[in-house]
Amino acid sequence: MNIIRIFRDKTNLIPLQGLGVLLLLLLLSSAIQAVELDTKNRDPKYVENIVGRSKKIVDKLELKDSVVARNVLNIVANKYFSLNDIYAMRDSAVNKIKKSGLTGDAKTAAMEAAQNKKEAALYRSHFAFPGDLSLYLDEKQVEAVKDGITFGVVKVTYDATLDMIPTLKEEEKVQILAWLKEGREFAIDAENSDKKHEAFGKFKGRINNYLSKRGYDLVKEREAWYARIKARDEAQKK
Repeated sequence: MNIIRIFRDKTNLIPLQGLGVLLLLLLLSSAIQAVELDTKNRDPKYVENIVGRSKKIVDKLELKDSVVARNVLNIVANKYFSLNDIYAMRDSAVNKIKKSGLTGDAKTAAMEAAQNKKEAALYRSHFAFPGDLSLYLDEKQVEAVKDGITFGVVKVTYDATLDMIPTLKEEEKVQILAWLKEGREFAIDAENSDKKHEAFGKFKGRINNYLSKRGYDLVKEREAWYARIKARDEAQKK
């Protein structure tokens, strides 16, 4: 008896092994379909600006496959477009409420509804983004895209903290990095650069409180750090 299992559909016998290959090819085909850039009803100059910004992020990945690079570029650009649309709809709803004449509890409820609608849209967009990227990128590359969108704040802050406090324990380093990456998730969805830095600020404050409770005198640590930086700079000039 043939070891290849088969199934019968009224008239034909189809090897399941062959069916598996066919399904795999279909999946691969769907995965490499071109990602369209969402330019409909958008100002061409705005599109150009966003594509340029996205390209700087994607270029750092040094992707060899031009088709993959283009798809990733469009995914990143579309993320920016999506965020812009979500916040534009929120702003439009808020402006309508302000002009509606609503007051008191009715106005408050309408404002909350507008914010909740924005949050729901952000939630959907947030989890779709890394999922879309993962069709073309590995985990490390997805992380690099997230860092690109958030100005590399995770690495800059993490490295600076370790440089400022060389005596940090391993579990403290792990916790600091975890909070910075959590902050990055909020920063990705922030509506502008100021809001992105503000998102990180909340977690930087949490880190400072954590370190203080762990017995670190942050004022003294920072003063000593500045002194070391100054000494390094002076040594490099010699």
